[in-house]
Amino acid sequence: MPPSSVYFTDMRTRPGKNMLDKVASLAKKAGLDQIDFKDKFVAIKIHFGEPGNVAYIRPNYVAVIVKIIQDMGGKPFLTDANTLYHGKRANAVDHLQSAMENGFNRISIGCDVIIADGLTGTDYIEMPVNGEHCQTAKIGAAIAEADIIISLNHFKGHEMTGFGGALKNLGMGSGSRGGKMEMHSASQPIIATEKCVACGMCIKNCAQQAISYNENHKAQIDYALCVGCGQCVAVCKYDAAQVIWDESASTAGEKIAEYAAAVCHEKPHFHVNFIMNVSPNCDCWNSNDQAITPDIGIAASMDPTALDRASVDLINQAPYVETSELSEKNYKPGQDKFTTIHPRTRWQATLEHAEKMGLGQQEYELKKV
Repeated sequence: MPPSSVYFTDMRTRPGKNMLDKVASLAKKAGLDQIDFKDKFVAIKIHFGEPGNVAYIRPNYVAVIVKIIQDMGGKPFLTDANTLYHGKRANAVDHLQSAMENGFNRISIGCDVIIADGLTGTDYIEMPVNGEHCQTAKIGAAIAEADIIISLNHFKGHEMTGFGGALKNLGMGSGSRGGKMEMHSASQPIIATEKCVACGMCIKNCAQQAISYNENHKAQIDYALCVGCGQCVAVCKYDAAQVIWDESASTAGEKIAEYAAAVCHEKPHFHVNFIMNVSPNCDCWNSNDQAITPDIGIAASMDPTALDRASVDLINQAPYVETSELSEKNYKPGQDKFTTIHPRTRWQATLEHAEKMGLGQQEYELKKV
């Protein structure tokens, strides 16, 4: 099999050719205009960003893709599924408000926003996947019922999968709340009680009410209730809530690949990674830390696996920002940036399993636009 084509444009502009023009040229060169959009429902899978986090994709870029699809007769809508953890995107009302606040609305984008799994995360369709871990995938109904899948992905670090790109956005992002539980369920965090300062943030942010104080006023987890979503890890500023990253981290990544395969199965699909504001953690945080590299560019492909592989390679080849978290982790040039930040993760597991599931390949040819 020949390598997959991944198209790439850098951040350089010139008079008469701005970044929005470059996004349009990139998308068309990568094959977006080869898809038959006429009268088709087009799910544009995106992450709207947790309010307070400003590293998400600029709505201006999204509007360019929406316009191309509409000009070709498609019926695009922006979509994401509700989160498993407490926050401002855990139900459709709050989720829509968050999208509006961050600039994702009909006025700025040119199309509407639909929350894929409904008001409370229970509106889903079980799609066959026949994976090693999941026989079916609980996919938000609006995504499952769409005719065409487009993913627009902010490429960044992630505390569970090493990095988040196309596969993470497609898999974890399209799962209903029950689907997210299934993908997370192999990973249950622990509390390092010697580090716990009883701030209460993990208790406040646990959607399952699985955390309480023990007799020593230290946080403790009820594993009968814990679904392993990792939100306590995300909100703990003292490194007391920790995930045991053994086989479970790779298993979660493999489940994400299976869900992504279910989303794309027998449907035209196209993917764009925005390799800018490369924050060390997920956009699900209500803040974003210093980017770990300078802005690199934008990449697009019909193959989400090749696209993610090319993106991580571009980041690992790029200079690092000395004031970022990488310096705190004693990063040395040439090391893998994502495993330096998240040393207990193995991002390769998701890509390897996506290949097994028939969702593209890691071998790619980078074509500059």
